[in-house]
Amino acid sequence: MKSGNRFRRHALVVSATAATLVLSAPQALAAGSHSVANSTGSPRATGQAFGRLGSLADLVIQRLLVGDQVAAAKFGTDSPIEDPAREQQVLDAVRDQASEYDLNPDEAAEFFRDQITASKVVQRGLFARWTAHPDQVPGSRPDLSEIRARLDLLTKQLLQELKATQHLRNAPVGCRVQLLLATGSGAFVEGLDTLHRQAFKDATPSVCAVS
Repeated sequence: MKSGNRFRRHALVVSATAATLVLSAPQALAAGSHSVANSTGSPRATGQAFGRLGSLADLVIQRLLVGDQVAAAKFGTDSPIEDPAREQQVLDAVRDQASEYDLNPDEAAEFFRDQITASKVVQRGLFARWTAHPDQVPGSRPDLSEIRARLDLLTKQLLQELKATQHLRNAPVGCRVQLLLATGSGAFVEGLDTLHRQAFKDATPSVCAVS
């Protein structure tokens, strides 16, 4: 009973603190003259996601937006959204690289599985949009090999940031507050639409450790 009350108190603290921080994001952005420290303590210019998980959120958003390019490369071709072989290749590579960053391979793979899921949310949404509105189909088709090279680079950057934020992410309550701040401000700064906001949400459930 006591543990249940403690959990509810923690949840209330997380919700109240995060709401205050996220609601303050537009005002902070409007000020324009401040900088925010990232997880390593170095200054970060405004125009990026806020807080100690801001850099991680920025990278997640970058990967989501690469999903737009993936969709543009596949739309109208025989290339399916679902690509189990490629997905397994990515997850196997993540597991292999995780030890280089002293990360748990299973936890790293779970995080990247969420990134893959989020990318497919974007791709399905854009496929539906372009099917309904052919005039919105991109005029050029990106090269998938170039896109995959970009994704491979983002994988390394995300692993580095997972390592840099490892201590915080293992503190569930503090992590939730920082994650809500980072995702709320990141979505606002980037001007994510409903589709990409949903995908962003799908990309982040494994960021914080489970209490």
